[in-house]
Amino acid sequence: MSDWGPVLVAVVLFVLLTPGLLFQLPGRNRAVEFGNMHTSGQSIIVHAVIYFAVLTIFLVAIGVHVYAG
Repeated sequence: MSDWGPVLVAVVLFVLLTPGLLFQLPGRNRAVEFGNMHTSGQSIIVHAVIYFAVLTIFLVAIGVHVYAG
């Protein structure tokens, strides 16, 4: 049986935390901007750190597992 939990969590978080898609932290003109579809180097770094932290919490601390097959 394959454990698809880490794959699903990583894909969903990647889509949700893409800078500029839902929100951008820090924004170009304000601290947080929503749905502006723009990005910057600073926001990429911030979103990467948030992605790593949340992914680590879901996979290590909570231990999400989805078995298929």
